[in-house]
Amino acid sequence: MMWQANAITTRLQVKLPILQAGMAGGTTTPELVAAVSEAGGLGTLGAGYMSAGQMRDAIRAIRARTDKPFAVNLFIPESYDGSQPVADSVSSVMNEVRDRLGIPDDPEVTRFAEPFEEQMAVVLEEQVPVFSFTFGVLEKRWLAELKQRGTTTIGTATTVREAIALEASGVDMIAAQGSEGGGHRGSFLPDSPSNLIGTMALVPQIVDRVDIPVIAAGGIMDGRGIAAAFALGAQAVQLGTAFLTCVESGAHPQYKRSVRETSDEATVITRAFSGKSARGIENEFMTLLAPHDHELPPYPVQNALTRDIRNAAAKQDRTEYLSMWAGQAASLSREMSAGELVAALVEETERVCQGLLKK
Repeated sequence: MMWQANAITTRLQVKLPILQAGMAGGTTTPELVAAVSEAGGLGTLGAGYMSAGQMRDAIRAIRARTDKPFAVNLFIPESYDGSQPVADSVSSVMNEVRDRLGIPDDPEVTRFAEPFEEQMAVVLEEQVPVFSFTFGVLEKRWLAELKQRGTTTIGTATTVREAIALEASGVDMIAAQGSEGGGHRGSFLPDSPSNLIGTMALVPQIVDRVDIPVIAAGGIMDGRGIAAAFALGAQAVQLGTAFLTCVESGAHPQYKRSVRETSDEATVITRAFSGKSARGIENEFMTLLAPHDHELPPYPVQNALTRDIRNAAAKQDRTEYLSMWAGQAASLSREMSAGELVAALVEETERVCQGLLKK
């Protein structure tokens, strides 16, 4: 089918215009990334929370499993004050949760985010084929070094204005992230903090305003969503939640089960876990902190402050305190290998396209 070959597949040197999203936090194991790339798509290592050493190990583990192209995704750093006091109301709620989990109150946090300079040094040294990023615009010096090494760059936009800013910065492609998507919002223009524009509305508007290829992201789970994205003018799709429940995914088993069993009304956008807006399956931790949203420290401070809670919850299988990021169409998720999922997506997309041609 014609949808399989275009400017994006040519530039990325992949068979299929299907990207697995770079979900940070351990979901995108080297096994998952390599499996997607081996199946003809583009696997992505979500390395936002990884140290430089962990990144290097993971990249080499991917290369040991595939010789196909893959991507690494990082977060553009944001300014923060790690010394700012935490509101008593927020601290009280989080300590109440810690008591339930049997872990110490008010743990000392000395590291709020991994050094971006060190992370980027690994991306450059390892000559990663594709580099994607979110939460901002990449500095020109980094873009210049990536281009010098032949690395393709993909920025994330949640509005037309953000897409225009990314194109002006010099990126090769734009991932248009609709509000249906799971995980953190890629928004970065401060005068429009929510940017909750749906994928179907966002993609064609960005396509009409930029001259570089657009990747549709947010709420796409099967061939119907892929066909719709191409009809809107996208030249590729990026799926995150769909790959969460794959065999190779590093997501917690209870997290996978919750994603498979969730409903269209079960996800909400919250700042409770990280201090940045993210869509996930609603649970007790989100509910407890919802009344204190305006007092939460910003990202990455809140993210670091809740790390002990999330780690303990994972060890104890307490999903009520886990950050379970998922998109609005999570109920369409399937339990299968990544290779099987990619093959199913191709078959479904071709069936939908053929069906439309017959009408």
